Amino acid sequence: MRRNGNGDTEAPRDRVRTRLGLLAVVAFLPALASGAGIPDSVDGALIANYVVAGPGVAGAGQPSSAGLARLKELGFRTVVNLRVEGEGGYVDEKAILEAQGLRYVHVPLTATTLSEADIQAVRAVLDDAAARPVLIHCTSASRVGAVWAVIQRRQGKTVDEAEAEGRRVGMKGSAMTSAVRRLLEAAPQP
Repeated sequence: MRRNGNGDTEAPRDRVRTRLGLLAVVAFLPALASGAGIPDSVDGALIANYVVAGPGVAGAGQPSSAGLARLKELGFRTVVNLRVEGEGGYVDEKAILEAQGLRYVHVPLTATTLSEADIQAVRAVLDDAAARPVLIHCTSASRVGAVWAVIQRRQGKTVDEAEAEGRRVGMKGSAMTSAVRRLLEAAPQP
C-alpha cells in the first residue's frame, strides 16, 4: 500500500485503475472538443449519403423514416432540412423530430433560389453552440454541399478549397456549382 496526495492509502491496483481512468478521459477530450458525438458513418438505408462535414456537423441526403426516428439516438440535436415542400418524396419531418425533442429548421432552397439569406439562415444554426450536433440534409446532399462550400469560403478558404469541401460533402452537378459561384461572385470575400 502507498499513500496518495491526500494522505490516504491506495493499493497498486487502485493506482492502475486511476491512471487508466485518467488516460481514458484524456483520450476522450479531443472528441469532445471536436464536436464528436455524431457517428463517423451511418447505414445508408437510414441516412443516404451521410458525411461528417465538420465538428458537430453532418450532411446527408434524405433520411428514411427509420433514420428520422433514430436521429436523437445518433446524437443529433438539430436538423436543417434544405428540401422544398412538394418536392418528389418530400417528408414532413417536423413532428417526427420535435417528438424526439430535436430542433427542426426548414431552409427550402434550390440551385435557382440559393441566396445569401439561405446561407445566413444555415450559418446561424451552425454558429449556435446549443444547436450542435447538427444534421443538414436535402434529397441527395448536393444542396448541403453547396451551402457548405459557400460557408467555407466565407470562413476564409480559397474558392478552390471551398468548392472541394462542397464536393466532399455532396455537391454535384453544374447547376449547384454555378449557384455557388454566383453567390461567391456576388458577395465580398474575406
